[in-house]
Amino acid sequence: MNTPNAWVGMLPPAFDPDYIEHAVVPYLKSSEYVGERPALPMIDLALSKENAAPPHFWGMLYEGWAPDPEKGTTVFITGYGQRGPDNERKKIYASATTPDLCAAKYVPKIRGFLARLFADTNAGKPLMHEYYRNYFDLYWDLHLGVTGDAIPSEVRAIGAGFTAVLGHWYPTESIVRENIMRVRELRPRLTQWIDQRVQAVIDGDVDDPEGTFVHYWLKNGRGSEHFRREDIVFECFHNFLAFSQWGNMIYRTMALLNERHGDSAVRNWFRRTMTSGPDTDDGGTFTRLDRYVMELFRTVSPNGGSLSTVSTERGADPRLGNVLTSHSSASRDPRQWSNPDEFDPDRYRDAPTTADDPETRRRQAGLARCPFPPRPFSVKDGRRAEMTNSAFGAVYGVVDGTAYPICDTAGYAPFGFGYRRCGGEQLTTEFIKEFLRTVWSRGIEFTTLRLEHHEHIPVSPRTVIDDDIGFLRRP
Repeated sequence: MNTPNAWVGMLPPAFDPDYIEHAVVPYLKSSEYVGERPALPMIDLALSKENAAPPHFWGMLYEGWAPDPEKGTTVFITGYGQRGPDNERKKIYASATTPDLCAAKYVPKIRGFLARLFADTNAGKPLMHEYYRNYFDLYWDLHLGVTGDAIPSEVRAIGAGFTAVLGHWYPTESIVRENIMRVRELRPRLTQWIDQRVQAVIDGDVDDPEGTFVHYWLKNGRGSEHFRREDIVFECFHNFLAFSQWGNMIYRTMALLNERHGDSAVRNWFRRTMTSGPDTDDGGTFTRLDRYVMELFRTVSPNGGSLSTVSTERGADPRLGNVLTSHSSASRDPRQWSNPDEFDPDRYRDAPTTADDPETRRRQAGLARCPFPPRPFSVKDGRRAEMTNSAFGAVYGVVDGTAYPICDTAGYAPFGFGYRRCGGEQLTTEFIKEFLRTVWSRGIEFTTLRLEHHEHIPVSPRTVIDDDIGFLRRP
């Protein structure tokens, strides 16, 4: 077995001692254990989100190569006990991504992005290259209301660098080292720029301040210790990681819908869904298109799992030992579904949701009390709305008396579990729904391109795809 010291001698000469000490060695000394599949839709607090990140990522997030939350932090690496009462930090984060805001404020931006992606001039071209050529315009428009030339080249470069590290992953690789160091070089400029743009949202010096995440984080965080301005700035660039699954999901969906090389069940369900009223609520909580997209996420699982830190009786540094709760194996658990390997959107017709009575869910689970009692957080952004949670901690919104629940069973795991569900889940779902509506309405067919050489594109953690899928229009 190679020890860290043995590995150091094998690294390229360009790897300077600072990088080796703070990125390579911690990574080589770390361990990541695959944890059990949850039987309930939650993760116990013994598996913490406190500083739950790959050890070589800290240098991209902080100057000192280690967590420094006073400089800003994100809910995704903050333990439950540090989030304020009743998971307040998560509720503030999620207050910016509720379905009512998606429909009124964000979907028009997403449609503009998709119109550019599926422009006639892109037909027959490798599509993921075009996706990333426009992606950061959408990203910064959603966060800060800024696009085009108003996004500095350095800001675009740091986004691309962060994504490259995610995809290529291993700090022993030259491409990862180059991009980590590039991110470190540019991060002070990025932080300054984001802070200036946050001020522009505050001052109303943005075309539509209410069309940005930052507007709702400011209004609902109110500058409290649980969502400071420094944290808003941090969330804006940490979302490079949270939103990375968009590209991965788009690519996997195109592959499944590919007429010659895709999945016939996925294609057939797509046709059936879109021809029978995709937005129809036919008796269940979720529309036909909701259920189809949920099943795509369950079977594709673009985010591999939820990373946790654990305390150890021997006193080892918890950064050096992480537990991964797998999303894909949980979503295909035969304890949860009678047909886990089938593509079946109708499985969600009667699936439990976060809006179900918490005491009933608690009794069904055989628990003496709800592990995470629902505690509404009233938003302060002018809407008549509150953020609350299920018996197992999953956060969702209630707007004008209407609940916008999410599926709350351990068998639906692509966005995580319980209080650690992804705060952008419903926005991500709406993004894929708009993608599918565009594909259908424009008569788009996906095809594998015959290319002598194709580009390799990093899209999400440990994932680099071949950019070999394009589109044509049906006659």
